[in-house]
Amino acid sequence: MSFPLLTLTAAVPAVGAVATAAVPAGRRTAAKWLALAFSLATLVLAAVQLVRFDPDAKGPFQLTESHAWIKDFGVRYELGVDGIAVVLIALAALLIPFIMLAGWHDADPQAVSGSSSAADGSSRWRPTQGFFALILMVEAMVVISFEATDVFLFYIFFEAMLIPMYFLIGGFGDRTGERTEGDAAAQRSYAAVKFLLYNLVGGLIMLAAVIGLYAVTADQLGTGTFSLQEIVQARAAGKLDLATTTERALFLGFFFAFAVKAPLWPLHTWLPNAMGEATAPIAVLITAVVDKVGTFAMLRFCLQLFPEASKWATPVIVVLSLISILYGALLAVGQRDIKRLVAYASISHFGFIVLGIFAMTSQGQSGATLYMVNHGISTAALMLVAGFLISRRGSRLIADYGGVQKVAPVLAGTFLVGGLATLSLPGLAPFVSEFLVLVGTFSRYPAAGVVATLGIVLAALYVLVLYQRTMTGPVKEEVRGMPDLRARELVVVTPLIALLLLLGVYPKPVTEILDPAVRHTMSQVHEADPQPDVNDVEAAK
Repeated sequence: MSFPLLTLTAAVPAVGAVATAAVPAGRRTAAKWLALAFSLATLVLAAVQLVRFDPDAKGPFQLTESHAWIKDFGVRYELGVDGIAVVLIALAALLIPFIMLAGWHDADPQAVSGSSSAADGSSRWRPTQGFFALILMVEAMVVISFEATDVFLFYIFFEAMLIPMYFLIGGFGDRTGERTEGDAAAQRSYAAVKFLLYNLVGGLIMLAAVIGLYAVTADQLGTGTFSLQEIVQARAAGKLDLATTTERALFLGFFFAFAVKAPLWPLHTWLPNAMGEATAPIAVLITAVVDKVGTFAMLRFCLQLFPEASKWATPVIVVLSLISILYGALLAVGQRDIKRLVAYASISHFGFIVLGIFAMTSQGQSGATLYMVNHGISTAALMLVAGFLISRRGSRLIADYGGVQKVAPVLAGTFLVGGLATLSLPGLAPFVSEFLVLVGTFSRYPAAGVVATLGIVLAALYVLVLYQRTMTGPVKEEVRGMPDLRARELVVVTPLIALLLLLGVYPKPVTEILDPAVRHTMSQVHEADPQPDVNDVEAAK
């Protein structure tokens, strides 16, 4: 039996969560370092996955593990990674240590409860241990969601990750601004409940579709199964033939849950509340790590399990993606709150990702998968620096800043780079992925490609206006003594900016891993890239 690398990669943060939670109340610093050590160990294992992964190998999945779990219901503990999964696991494992370092003091007792009695270590209340344990638990569930090739196994962790995220938003949320503790707690609770309810409703609809899929396989194959590979192979061999109505209904059940998680308009409204009320590091965990499970699952499950239904729904999904792009960007332009601005910008970016997936072209899907990576890095850079800024001033409102670049030039410079990456400036990583999405979309849906480019124009507007209002102009009295980035904060930001620059000029190492998985997905939906019209080619000559 081969070494269970995939299981170990998911198990290490889970064990780390338990170990961190068990640290005695008076040893908060030890709990932080222990959690960080487990996150770095997970990063090492993710790197080993990348090294062992062979993009040229035959077969859809590598490093596979398969064991019987619930035999009577056809549920298996079945793991495997393709190029998309292995890269997203690496992204999650990379970002978690930075999230922990950025939120190093976010869960200190005085920061959470305001109680001086909790600060002396005599209290049995342990917010610090809980905060870092919950982050590790989310990481474990995200990793195994990327690895799962059994639909039921995926569903369990797809839903289970909502529980630690609920507590991270509601229990350890943002406390800045001129609000009473009661008002702040009420708004955090509202955001956490809204996040939970939206995603639970999506998950319940998906559960009905999962059960329906099992019933169909049991009826036609004689034995019910949740195995992605078995279902795909049975369909290819003609042993499993889904009726058109059945396939479309099952597709909609899966897609609805993933569109909530992504999030896609009009199922997006939980995200601005969640990111606004969460601390900046947890906001990054939401949009750069957890939400990627939704777009990833569209590629792995929607397109491969229900290829014909995916093509049937494509026109509507393309329209919803365009609405997300423009709606998110327009609302970002009008925001007064820095964190909510980044949240609406993320809705716009997820619109680009979903557009690339359902453009049904190799360029579009390559761009969408690369966009998942680049968006994670760029949003992390921008939001974490914004969090450092907000922690210094104690306000999320754009109007409360001005002239920051004169008193904290390094902070302002890193904020600018993160912002320029968000607007997809050439030379920075998101430009490559956004360009591929637009090219792929235009080759099949020219009108949609043209409309989507308006999102780029609006992105330049909201990013540059944000920078102008916060960083330039006269120095406001409240920011005059603002310190620049500290050593810990530089450790967080510098690698992210380096990655934005590196992948902006040389994305080949990532695209070489992603592209074979994209080609496999295209083959599963029986879709080929559109060929140029012969008359247009002759006219061009």
